[in-house]
Amino acid sequence: MGKEEIAFLGADTVYEGKLSFKGTVRVEGRFTGEIISDGTLNVGKDACVDGVLQVGELLLSGRFNGEVTAKRRVVVYPTGILEGVVQSPALLTEEGGIIEGQVRMKTSGKNAAKTPEGSKRD
Repeated sequence: MGKEEIAFLGADTVYEGKLSFKGTVRVEGRFTGEIISDGTLNVGKDACVDGVLQVGELLLSGRFNGEVTAKRRVVVYPTGILEGVVQSPALLTEEGGIIEGQVRMKTSGKNAAKTPEGSKRD
């Protein structure tokens, strides 16, 4: 099942401000500001995003600088550069992808119950 893009900010696009959306948005240009969504943000290889992201997932082929909180996962592809703070339960960095900064891996409440202490219960 493929994800349908609902918005596309092209290579010549420069946008500053706040963006919220449902579904998937692909950025190929430059975006500065705040993005809030439970959906997927796809940052193309020539794109540059600066700011604060609160998304379901981030697929990064371009450059991101700032703070990202992802509910599901962050994927940094071989051309991706992420500088800043990442908070996500899952992080995948493909060979060549760069992360410079802090990474915080938070598990959901379901996984938190699977602690060694909790497994001793009978």
